[in-house]
Amino acid sequence: MAKIAKRVKAAREAFAGKENLTVEEAVSLIKANATAKFDETVEIAMNLGVDPRHADQMVRGVVSLPNGTGKTVRVAVFARGPKADEATAAGADIVGAEDLMETIQSGKIEFDRCIATPDMMPIVGRLGKILGPRNLMPNPKVGTVTMDVKAAVEAAKGGQVQFKAEKAGVVHAGVGKASFDDAKLVENVRAFVDAVAKAKPTGAKGAYMRKVFLSSTMGPGVSVSVDSATQG
Repeated sequence: MAKIAKRVKAAREAFAGKENLTVEEAVSLIKANATAKFDETVEIAMNLGVDPRHADQMVRGVVSLPNGTGKTVRVAVFARGPKADEATAAGADIVGAEDLMETIQSGKIEFDRCIATPDMMPIVGRLGKILGPRNLMPNPKVGTVTMDVKAAVEAAKGGQVQFKAEKAGVVHAGVGKASFDDAKLVENVRAFVDAVAKAKPTGAKGAYMRKVFLSSTMGPGVSVSVDSATQG
C-alpha cells in the first residue's frame, strides 16, 4: 500500500501546476509517470458543448486509429449461414444467432464489440436493455450493422474505436498504450480528436470542443490545448 501511495504522490507532484499542454508535452508527461506493473492505457476525455439529450446534439462515430489501440478486442457477430462462416474466417471470437442471444440473456457477455447482419436485428433488438447501456448495441451509423461482416470484424480487431457523447457531453476512449512511442500516441490522439470534430452535430451551439484531457489508467489527468489537439 505504501508503494502505491508513494507512486501516486510522485505522479501528482509531477503533474502539479501543469495545464493546457501541447499533445506532445502531455504524452511525454503521462508516459514518464505510467509506472504501474501493467501496460497502462492512455485515455482521452473531451468536454463538448453539446447536450446529447437532444437528438440534434448527439455525438457518435467511429475512428480507426493509425497505430491501433494495443488492446485485444473480442468480437461477437450475429449472423447465419455463409455470413457466419465469413465472420469466423475474419477472426470473430463468438458467432451465433438465437444461441448467442440466449447466452447474452443469461448474463454472459464475453466480448467488447458486437456486429450483426441486418436480418439479425429482430433478434438483437430483444437485447437492447442489456447491450444498450454497455454501448455494445450494433448500429448502422458506426458500421456494426452490415452485410460486410469481414470488413467490420477486421476493423474492430485492427484498432477501430467507437465514441459516443455521455450525459454531460463528455466523449472518452483509449487511444493507445503507455508503451507506444510518443509519436504514435500523438498521432492517435489527433486522429481521435479529428474524428470527433468531424462528428459535430447540427445542433451544437457556441464552442464545440471545450476541454481535452489525457491520462493513463492509474495516473492523474492533464489538460491539453484544444489548438494543439486539433493540429495536423
